[in-house]
Amino acid sequence: MELNFLSKSNNEAFARITVAAFAAQLDPTIEEIADIKTAVSEAVTNCIIHGYENEEGMVKVKATLMQNIIEIEISDNGIGIEDVELARKPLYTTKGNLERSGMGFTIMESFMDEVEIHSVVGIGTKVIMRKKIKKEESEEIDEKENALIN
Repeated sequence: MELNFLSKSNNEAFARITVAAFAAQLDPTIEEIADIKTAVSEAVTNCIIHGYENEEGMVKVKATLMQNIIEIEISDNGIGIEDVELARKPLYTTKGNLERSGMGFTIMESFMDEVEIHSVVGIGTKVIMRKKIKKEESEEIDEKENALIN
């Protein structure tokens, strides 16, 4: 699934809900959906606030399902990040005047299983996040029993 939209703050909710609906194919728990929505929200907000600053640009969201894993790629063609490792540190922000918390990457990392950040100054930033959707143990047993019957 791919989305392309303008870097306007009201599109953040659109991206969050669309990715959650796409992830629903994996039959996630309510908590897993909430985790995905939160991580997507943080990544898209970073594109809008930091990637494009006061300019308008495009935000791209690509989501892929692989067995019971969802991979979400969110990218912009904005200003990029000079020091990705510094940007990943909790409470680090370049927008202190906007009362930003500096927790975006930390939140993404806490809600997703894997987070990769690729950025080139003047070219843009790509965040790739993965989350394994864990099925309930009883569901897995039912699936195995059904496979044996069939």
